[in-house]
Amino acid sequence: MSDIVEAIDDPAGFTTPRDGRCHCGTVRFTVPLPAVLQGGRCTCSICAMKGAVMIGVPRETLTVTSGEDHLTCYHFNTGAAKHFFCSTCGIHCFHQRRSFPDQYAVNAACLEGVSPYDFAEIAVTDGINHPSDFGGSWRIAGVLHFVPGES
Repeated sequence: MSDIVEAIDDPAGFTTPRDGRCHCGTVRFTVPLPAVLQGGRCTCSICAMKGAVMIGVPRETLTVTSGEDHLTCYHFNTGAAKHFFCSTCGIHCFHQRRSFPDQYAVNAACLEGVSPYDFAEIAVTDGINHPSDFGGSWRIAGVLHFVPGES
């Protein structure tokens, strides 16, 4: 996990800003993405239910360009993570991470030119056994694979 965090914190490894939006287009944002995209999932209760592939970025690099007044924040348990979604269409756009509060995890499906199906493998972290709750370090719970069908 620390390799991923170090790559996210390296501003030299980022591309030009990419546009992102919710399903209805009310919430729009821009964010530079890591040059090498690594999507991730988590087993915590909210991540398991939303099922999104997330891409980590430094929090200060994401700019909401329209619809900020339509973003709703949801937080639970410790209240440290802040999950932002569009109050019109309900799509989860990004969240401030609990473990790394200086980062946002951006929903890959909200990004122009990016699809959650672009990732052949997606590491799934063990968010049920969060290091802040149980001590220790991050554990990979498993890996999701996407194999395209025949056209």
